[in-house]
Amino acid sequence: MSRPITIFTGQWADLTLDTVAQKAKSFGYDGLELACWGDHFEVDKALESDSYVQGRWDILNKHGLKCFAISTHLVGQCVADAIIDERHRSILPDRLWGDGDPEGVRQRCAEEIKNTARAAKKFGVEVVNGFTGSPVWHLLYFFPPTTDAMIDRGFEEFAARWKPILDVFEQEGVKFALECHPAEIAYDILTAERALKALDGHKAFGFNYDPSHFVHQLFDPVEFINAFPDRIFHVHVKDSKVTLSGRNSILGSHLQFGDYRRGWNFVSPGHGDIDLEGIIRALNRIGYDGPLSVEWEDSGMDREHGAKDAVEFIRKTEFKPSEVAFDAAFGEG
Repeated sequence: MSRPITIFTGQWADLTLDTVAQKAKSFGYDGLELACWGDHFEVDKALESDSYVQGRWDILNKHGLKCFAISTHLVGQCVADAIIDERHRSILPDRLWGDGDPEGVRQRCAEEIKNTARAAKKFGVEVVNGFTGSPVWHLLYFFPPTTDAMIDRGFEEFAARWKPILDVFEQEGVKFALECHPAEIAYDILTAERALKALDGHKAFGFNYDPSHFVHQLFDPVEFINAFPDRIFHVHVKDSKVTLSGRNSILGSHLQFGDYRRGWNFVSPGHGDIDLEGIIRALNRIGYDGPLSVEWEDSGMDREHGAKDAVEFIRKTEFKPSEVAFDAAFGEG
């Protein structure tokens, strides 16, 4: 099993797709996971123009790269968030923000995600990665007193907003892969189970597995694979380093990413607490043969150095499963 190694373009959206593709090929990548922002993959243009879609492939083909997924994290965040404010304004184009009325923003973003499924099919990929937003994230700490009924209503709202979207995904033969993440409806194993249940196990819904979000929550990333072997639709390779000092916490202390005082930070693959070999063994066990997509998020490392280092680290670490038991030959003869 030799999985393609791709790189997510979301953190490179300040560069043109042609420039990112040239760099990725020179770094040693097999393909790109295209972000639906910057000029990398624009959903409205993809639906309007066959030549736009062909143009994206022309760039990829010119550099000998493949694409297995597109990603719509920013728009997806705005579908179900309980609070829509200036943070969301900063991540949306004017056509989706509109007048900023929160429910209007949610509805426009929901339609955009449906259109992303249609654009993905037109582009020829079967997975869209992204976020969902959450009606209950602001209720995380359970103070002021938070009832179970409040949380139940939040999951019901999530399902009501996302089921019609997922129905479109199913109709188009495309899967939506939630990147379980703080601030989403699902951020650990228990909330992922609850989200699936709220959706009645919708066939189009699964996960973009990113272990970096699990390490700093202090649970084993391999256990997520064990819990959802048939719902791992895509895999990010990203790392996280916990640096609890006795003065900070895993909550981040309202400090920006990269601040050395935080209790944890994202780092390039191989430089944190992720056991990539253990993850590879688990992915082999469930038969995952899709891409391993590097998401570069390391405020302390030059991104080009990090991108090169990451693909080299993954190629050294990844391996295919054994086709024989190690002791199979003991009894021969």
